[in-house]
Amino acid sequence: MGATTALESVEIPSLQGKVSDEEWAIRVDLAAAYRLVAYYGWDDLIFTHLSARIPGPEHHFLLNPYNLMFEEVTASSLVKVGLDGNPVEPSPFITNPAGFTIHSAIHMARADAQAVMHLHTPAGQAVSAHCDGLLPLTQTAMLVRADLAFHDYEGVAVDLDERERIVADLGNKNAMMFRNHGTLALGPSVGECFVRLYFLERACQAQIMALSAGEHVNNPPQGAPEVAAQQGSVGIALAAKLLAWPALKRKAFRLDPGFAT
Repeated sequence: MGATTALESVEIPSLQGKVSDEEWAIRVDLAAAYRLVAYYGWDDLIFTHLSARIPGPEHHFLLNPYNLMFEEVTASSLVKVGLDGNPVEPSPFITNPAGFTIHSAIHMARADAQAVMHLHTPAGQAVSAHCDGLLPLTQTAMLVRADLAFHDYEGVAVDLDERERIVADLGNKNAMMFRNHGTLALGPSVGECFVRLYFLERACQAQIMALSAGEHVNNPPQGAPEVAAQQGSVGIALAAKLLAWPALKRKAFRLDPGFAT
């Protein structure tokens, strides 16, 4: 379905040429990430959220329009919000209050977090509800596990006071399990954030499948998880920037180039 068909009831003027080239490029990348989340089946109707900071002293960032499915999100429909939670420019859309709480917390505290992505997939929620969290059962898990923080559940994240606790629990990690809730990743670019989240989600899915198959799982030899963690700390960023994200963007354009309008 093309963007014009999906959004025919809402007029969204194109922002291309009306914002800086740098902002437009970020908008296109973030819209591509929304479409890819939908493609991989990670969306939860309209209730999860991905964000990207716009460079500048104002610390504005982009969030999804709350009433659009992820396969409908376009670069121009993304809502630019300030640190007070209000749209910076007129928009026909509202944003998710819980999305603002979580994303503003991390964008305010982490200068290296250009992008923040949060999901509620069944596998991610299942692992977040497991007392042992993410186990070193697969290579994918071992690549990201050392970079994973945990935050205890406090209810739907609409209390701005929770932001301080999210930031404290996150520390300098680049991924987080929201206990009994879901997964989150951040990164210095949309692409790196998405690829880190992909690894985390795949690790969760594999863990649930492995544990469902029986009690006798094979644990890696001593020292192997630490080696993989070191490899992941460098390899994920390089793979995202040079290989995976350019390929994923080409995929998004093949699926529907309308996201980049």
